[in-house]
Amino acid sequence: MKQEELTKKLAEWGEPPYRARQILTWIYQRGASTYQEMTDLPESLREQLSTEWAPLSSEVIEKSRSSDETSKLLLRLHDGELIETVIIREGDRRTACISTQVGCPVACIFCASGLDGVSRNLKPHEIVEQVLAVNRSLPKENKLTNVVVMGSGEPLLNADNLIEAIRNMNEPSLMGFGARRVTVSTVGLPDRIRRLADVGLQLNLAVSLHAPNDTLRKKIIPTARPIADILAATDVYQTKTGREVTFEYVLLKGVNDAPEHASELARTLGRRQCLINLIPQNPVPGVDLCAPDRAACELFQSILQNAGHRTTLRKTKGQSIDAACGQLRRRKQGSQSA
Repeated sequence: MKQEELTKKLAEWGEPPYRARQILTWIYQRGASTYQEMTDLPESLREQLSTEWAPLSSEVIEKSRSSDETSKLLLRLHDGELIETVIIREGDRRTACISTQVGCPVACIFCASGLDGVSRNLKPHEIVEQVLAVNRSLPKENKLTNVVVMGSGEPLLNADNLIEAIRNMNEPSLMGFGARRVTVSTVGLPDRIRRLADVGLQLNLAVSLHAPNDTLRKKIIPTARPIADILAATDVYQTKTGREVTFEYVLLKGVNDAPEHASELARTLGRRQCLINLIPQNPVPGVDLCAPDRAACELFQSILQNAGHRTTLRKTKGQSIDAACGQLRRRKQGSQSA
């Protein structure tokens, strides 16, 4: 509910306008999940609010944490659907990896999110509530520093709701979370990338490339658009926003990890100023794919670096807690149906 709408509703009860600000401050900045925590509201108002509206539409039903301090939250939405949010800790950075859809329609061959298709888009408040849930789970002195929209779903297929959610997060009177600390990851939808460039938010953009050519990419991502069209759109995005684009590449043993793939990828990206993020595959039950060994990953990285490309090799995290997209949701659904 927007502040203006909440103010109007409360006015019907005879409450002053500042009550709406108090309520939203409790939810967005102080991490309240119940009205009883809002101790500067009159008891009578807290009781009336409790009978009218839930402060949040989702609840965390399961938490897990791995030895590398990666955490995963499983949230149940108002209609019983399940979504996941991952908390990644790396030095002073605490990053929330959030979802935009229940399931995913893209069906990348290595990912658990798309194994059961997509149920629906998440609404703006359901996207924001994942970030609020992460903040509530962290110590007050170690709040969230970054958000990556890399969980279940294709974010640009739910662009309107995602942008509204990010604007709410960005609003100084609510969460005040800077747009430059948000990264949107897409499989590469050229028209929607161009549209994202025009929304007036300096978001970081990450494109899931996963192959150096269209033939191989179609085998990995059946719905893949032509790489040339994607690169043209990312060039527009970088020019309009001034934000460098990241290209993500999941390394799949025996599929896209050969030295010649690295050389071809370097040629495909040309002289673009970008970051290539190499991601060894996380094991996924039911998916017969795995990561190359460390030496093969490092060789792939060195070929790109020698060609002049800035490249990172991501550490594998959270395997003990099903941290890869969609895994915990599928396990939970399986246990419920058993």
